[in-house]
Amino acid sequence: MVGAEKLKIRQGSKGSIIAVKVVPGSSRDRLVGVLGDCLKIAVSAPPEHGRANKAAVAVLAAALGLDRRHISLVSGQTSPRKEFIVVGLSAEAIRKALAEAPGG
Repeated sequence: MVGAEKLKIRQGSKGSIIAVKVVPGSSRDRLVGVLGDCLKIAVSAPPEHGRANKAAVAVLAAALGLDRRHISLVSGQTSPRKEFIVVGLSAEAIRKALAEAPGG
């Protein structure tokens, strides 16, 4: 993925926190690319009852090669711009994995 070095990822006490823009109601679930300083993820799930958030976790987990239980939403429950915490990978490891992932 082009632009992975621009992503806003910071190291927290329990893991790395990544800024993500989630676009619900897409035709398919996928990494779109980098939008400003955040990762853009499109999901087919609607933005109701946390479905889009769960779908975004699944897309991010697949891109990073992690189980979904290693990724949690920390802010932005009802906002398109969210922050997810990734347990078990450093900020640099996340950038590297996303740089190698297909997407915009």
